[in-house]
Amino acid sequence: MAFWSAILLPLLICLLIFSGFLSKGDHGAHTSGVALWIEFSGLILAIMGSFILPMLIIFIAYSVNNIEHRADTWKSLFSLPISKLSVYAAKYFYALFLTFLCLALFVLFTLGFGNLLSVIKPSLRFSEYHIEGLLTRVYLKLFLSSLGILSIQFLLSLLFRDFLKPMGIGFICAITGDIIANNWKYSYLFPYSHPFLAIQALLNGKNAAIGPDGVPQITVDFFTKDIAVSLIVATIVFIAGYFIVLKKSVK
Repeated sequence: MAFWSAILLPLLICLLIFSGFLSKGDHGAHTSGVALWIEFSGLILAIMGSFILPMLIIFIAYSVNNIEHRADTWKSLFSLPISKLSVYAAKYFYALFLTFLCLALFVLFTLGFGNLLSVIKPSLRFSEYHIEGLLTRVYLKLFLSSLGILSIQFLLSLLFRDFLKPMGIGFICAITGDIIANNWKYSYLFPYSHPFLAIQALLNGKNAAIGPDGVPQITVDFFTKDIAVSLIVATIVFIAGYFIVLKKSVK
């Protein structure tokens, strides 16, 4: 379910925004290509980056460990001639892979549906601007910003057998992260606000400085406090989770 969720979520959200643009008729016919791309991709990011992505990560982290919890097979798994580090790392990096896959598909589907709109409706001048590089950088930063949440939720899914505790904690933290992201100067210290902070470069693209070619100069800075905190939290919690796994009995 986590695997298919990582695939279907970007497809459905991008298809939804695509349908909205398609149903607007000639709306945007006099809008520049860069403004159209910012609006189109910004809507997708606004939907998933601030809240849906943290919830997907919560679901992925739980699903990866739920198999062992549900079947009570942790002891059987750790009794195999495989190190606990290998088991723990394999599960974690599979969850990491699903998160990366989801965000990579968001890039591909955004570009695909945007270019499809320009073919179906030539009046929409998406072809005037190439957003591939900028969009890839935004989603790469979004991926890095999600690592802290992934590690925390992965650890919670190890600690609790049921779905409600990690889901409830994650849900409350995700809402809190959205609230404080723009209202507290130290929000970068709270991992669940990092995805929202990461997408600000594109969401604020219409307010960016205009370059000599008439195109907004949108930059994506990877060396920010929120990304540093995300990586630090991810590393510390990953190590802590391994020591918790070491204490699991195989008898």
